[in-house]
This record gives sequence, structure tokens and C-alpha cells, in this order.
Amino acid sequence: MSYKRILLKLSGEALMGNRQYGIDPERLAEYAKEIKTVTDKGIEVAIVIGGGNIFRGVAGASKGMDRVQGDHMGMLATVINGLALQSACEDMGIQTRLQTAIKINEVAEPFIRRKAMRHLEKGRVVIFGGGTGNPYFTTDSAAVLRAIEIQADVILKGTRVDGIYTADPEKDKAATKFEDISFDDVLKRGLKVMDSTAFTLSQENELPIIVFDMNKPGNLLKVVSGEKIGTKVNL
Repeated sequence: MSYKRILLKLSGEALMGNRQYGIDPERLAEYAKEIKTVTDKGIEVAIVIGGGNIFRGVAGASKGMDRVQGDHMGMLATVINGLALQSACEDMGIQTRLQTAIKINEVAEPFIRRKAMRHLEKGRVVIFGGGTGNPYFTTDSAAVLRAIEIQADVILKGTRVDGIYTADPEKDKAATKFEDISFDDVLKRGLKVMDSTAFTLSQENELPIIVFDMNKPGNLLKVVSGEKIGTKVNL
């Protein structure tokens, strides 16, 4: 295996499957199965998941809602998704812990860095909910922050697109895919990989990012095995 400890970033929208909103149990089960193929190889897995399938703070703010209030609702949405993914993983026999940046003691453990790392060392999947615990920060920023804190080897951003392209491949048929690209080139070309805060934090801490298609069975295992899947962003 090319990586020992990974941080998997999933969008909330990915959990919708073919639905318009909410959570698709079949998609959850597919993701849990993918995660199990990796943990069975001894890879330590941490996960950060978004909440856009339930609520997005920025969208709420654009319609007149207080931004801070909206972001707090978004944090709670990530906890709901975390609970759903935890349940799906445990149905697959994967030992899982959910840690949150906001205290919900009856639902999940509070985020404690050393405790999270100990869980990983014991082979448990750790899901981080609640974002960073602060408004105005996305779950992309939370993913990079947690990855740095737990000393992950790489951030794996699972999307519905199989990598980074010169343009949006769903809109531009002439778009070409990068196999490898540097942080500087991403910035120069104005490509959208993560929000700028998260991307800069990853660059400053020399933490590589791999963008790949999470919806294709077997891709997660291929990525951690070192196969050329998706696009790798490196220094």
C-alpha cells in the first residue's frame, strides 16, 4: 500500500445518490463497502463529510438567513451524515467512531486529537463531523485541518468526476484531464479543487491531494495501492 493513513473527504451531495436531497441508503452501503476493502488491508481511515445534501449555510445566507446561524445548521447536517455513514460502516463490520467539533456528548465523542489517533492505530475508522466547529469555514477546510492534525499521508477527495480537468468535463467535452499537477499550476490556471483556504493550508503543510471518482467500485483501493487513478496535486 502506498499510504498508511488517509483522510477521505466526501461531499454531502454524494450521499444523495440519484435523489434530489437527503440520504440514499444504497449509496451509503456502497461507500461502506469501499471503505471496508481499504481497512481490510490495514489502512487507517479518517473521514470528513459535507452536509450539502441536507443544508448549505451559504445558500441560506443568500436568501436572507444569518450566515453564522446557517453555518451552524450546516455543521449539524454533517453530524447527521456522519451518523448515517457510521451506521452503514458498522453494518459492514467496521469499527467506527464519530467525533464532532461541536459538543453533542449523547451522540458522538468530542474531537480530541490524541484520542482520534489512538482509534486509528487500533484499526477504527474515525468520522469527523461538525466541520471545524466555526462558521465561515467549509468542510474542505475541516478535511485539511484534521488531516494535518492526525498526520495523514494524503487527502483523498472522492467526487463524481474522475480527476481534475482543464474545464468542467460535464459542460465542456473538450476538457482534458491532468494525471499530476502542482499546487502552483492549480492556482495559476484557476482550477477548482477545494476552496482557497483549504487548498492553501494543504500546500503550506505539503499535504498531497488526490481527486478521484468515488462512485466507481474499487477506485478507493486502487488509489491507496498507488495506481494512477484520478489526479494527484503535489508540490
